[in-house]
Amino acid sequence: MRLDTLPIEFQGAMPILRELQESGFEAYYVGGSVRDILLNKPIHDVDIATSAFPAEIKQLFRRTIDVGIQHGTVMVVTKDATYEVTTFRTESTYQDFRRPDHVEFVRSLKEDLKRRDFTINALAVGIDGEVIDLFDGLSDLRSRKLRAVGNPYERFHEDALRMMRGLRFISQLGFSLDSETFEAIREYHSLLAKISIERINVEFVKLLMGSSRQAGVKAFVESECYVYCPGLSNYGEALLRFADLIGPAIPTEKQAWTLLIAMLGLKQDQIKVFMKEWKCSNQLIKDVSLMVPALSFRLNQEWDNWSLYQLGRELAVSVEYLLLYFGKEPNQAKVRLMYQNLAIHNLQELALKGDELIQQFDYPKGPWINKVLRAMEREVIEKNLVNDQTALLNFAQAFMEEETHG
Repeated sequence: MRLDTLPIEFQGAMPILRELQESGFEAYYVGGSVRDILLNKPIHDVDIATSAFPAEIKQLFRRTIDVGIQHGTVMVVTKDATYEVTTFRTESTYQDFRRPDHVEFVRSLKEDLKRRDFTINALAVGIDGEVIDLFDGLSDLRSRKLRAVGNPYERFHEDALRMMRGLRFISQLGFSLDSETFEAIREYHSLLAKISIERINVEFVKLLMGSSRQAGVKAFVESECYVYCPGLSNYGEALLRFADLIGPAIPTEKQAWTLLIAMLGLKQDQIKVFMKEWKCSNQLIKDVSLMVPALSFRLNQEWDNWSLYQLGRELAVSVEYLLLYFGKEPNQAKVRLMYQNLAIHNLQELALKGDELIQQFDYPKGPWINKVLRAMEREVIEKNLVNDQTALLNFAQAFMEEETHG
């Protein structure tokens, strides 16, 4: 098979392949970019594999960066972009189920491709557009099947993360798992305990966000991989309920975590603990901790000014979108308009400041200032009080008298 025209992303890297070939080396586009162009999907990274060894690559190109030279990868810097160029290699045994004990550079494309995870990722394209398919990857692409290269038990024993990558591809591509590949995942699922949470997290989030997440998550549960993922061992049924949510691919990571946690039924004080186990960022944990109760609120009633104000426009719009997965019609435009029409959008917009309160009342500095400001804030948001200095001072006077005299 030959590509009639190379995508523009490949064309940008063509001078690198041409230079390698003119110097007597083999060079090909490889991996996910080849798969994606054949599936008419956007290309994210262009990877180049070559028979040239790292030192030879560095000699040929004026600007290079050693990004993973111990594994044969050199980044070549051109005027317009950077490209990872990796030497053909074979890998030794994997004592820790995630990293080869050592790699050996070779001159053979076949030796390089046969160490890859799945047949659809073991395709190469030459500078002439010819697709090199040594493991029936094109046939698997046509039949929409995900199959390990060679012996799946060997592939997953080498790097256990490949099991999660496989499940993620099912979710993203809508492919079915080859039966022998699935059986190997089911047999070796406990090896995920050897993999860092950070690496599992990357694949898990993509699994949750796939357009065919139902198939991906069901395979995740049926293979029992979920048992070896943080905080999920008792939630097989809840994961299947998440899988059954009807709707398009979930747009953002925080929306995916929010939906998942809602289906797991975690209590508010469990959310942070759960997400910390998954090594999520503090900002993501903060956002999701606000979004989960907001989603529960919104599923039962309409937004009110105070709830909208506390959540903020961005998170409120994100939560509103999630109604889609519960068979309800989101109205994000209405949320934006409601938020825009709030009397204030943060405490700094109050017409009365803390230092003005201190001047007005003969009290020493203390928690009372924040207490008064917060009371005014809510009254203004709920439209019980006009955001006017005189009105706020009158409210503060009455509030302080009430606090003082009970």
